[in-house]
Amino acid sequence: MRLSKLQKSYSKNTNYNQNINAMSTKTKKTSSKEGTETKKRILSCIQPTGDIHLGNYFGAVQNWVKLQEDYQCFYGVVDYHAMTMPYKAKELHDRTLNLSIDLIACGVDVNNLFIQSLIPEHTELTWILSNFTSYGELSRMTQFKDKSQQLGDTDKDAFVSAGLFSYPVLQAADILIYKAQLVPVGKDQEQHLELSRNIAVRFNKRLKTRYFYPPKPLFTEIKKLLSLADPTKKMSKSLGEKHYIAMLEPEKSIRKKIRSAVTDTGDGDGTEMSAGVKNLFELMKASGAVEAHKHYLELYNNGNRRYGDLKNAVADAVVNLTNDVQNRKTVLEANREEVIEQIYASSANVRKVAQQTLMEVREIAGLPKLKY
Repeated sequence: MRLSKLQKSYSKNTNYNQNINAMSTKTKKTSSKEGTETKKRILSCIQPTGDIHLGNYFGAVQNWVKLQEDYQCFYGVVDYHAMTMPYKAKELHDRTLNLSIDLIACGVDVNNLFIQSLIPEHTELTWILSNFTSYGELSRMTQFKDKSQQLGDTDKDAFVSAGLFSYPVLQAADILIYKAQLVPVGKDQEQHLELSRNIAVRFNKRLKTRYFYPPKPLFTEIKKLLSLADPTKKMSKSLGEKHYIAMLEPEKSIRKKIRSAVTDTGDGDGTEMSAGVKNLFELMKASGAVEAHKHYLELYNNGNRRYGDLKNAVADAVVNLTNDVQNRKTVLEANREEVIEQIYASSANVRKVAQQTLMEVREIAGLPKLKY
């Protein structure tokens, strides 16, 4: 990985220089996927649907960064998946590259990152695996039903694509093509992983092989943040701008949203902490302000419920976190072309693993040998 220009940019700030040097050291140890076979493999992906918000960060990306130390990680920006819902081509292209850069700014090692569409073997394996997947299994997937309903609610003439119906097979291919042993999931995502396991077992059984390892779930701690404007709902971009905080959002906007956050709604007898207040405490703790969290929780439990002070402390914690990410993003954007080259190079390196798997799968499935 070429880091000369980035190192020069980071050297302007001591912390940046330390970060990039650490990244260089890690690269020497783990840049070759073949050289880290002693570690268990992990696969996790994210769709390029827009900016990373705090819900995404604490729900997935923060765990990605932590897991890199102990596992051989494959992290994908899955633009093929994003095509299953209505989209604009130019936006998809830009969001895919921007999200990749944002992930690096959040601490994801570029060597663990790939863009799905740069590895076409995913789609060929999808076709092969679709022949080991039943129509009934796909028709029972709850996310297909939910997204179909979502399309119908927004447009009565909405087009529900075959891609939306069959995308769980592509998801299985994403996992199996890297022979991932573990997949970080929340409890609500188990159904898709179970389908991947079923496909792997059926492939092995019908073709009399033990080739695919049925992936297991890795249940990591997932902090679920709620909407600041409506704490009965999960933080989500689909609810509107006031319901989420983006990692790259300006400080003024972040503080305004937190000042406006719903606290007590008037429901209940006041003896239990409301969902809105609990969400503020969760946000403070997740942002790393452990001492402040302990202090304000003690005040709250003693009956001192000065929500204005609490919100200011939460805002300070969030801004400290987002400022670090935004500073790293600024440096990366100053070297955007080189960073994109690194993402393409990493995707090409990851593709070698996918090509080897597909070559072996084709032989097992009775298809002619491919020459790369």
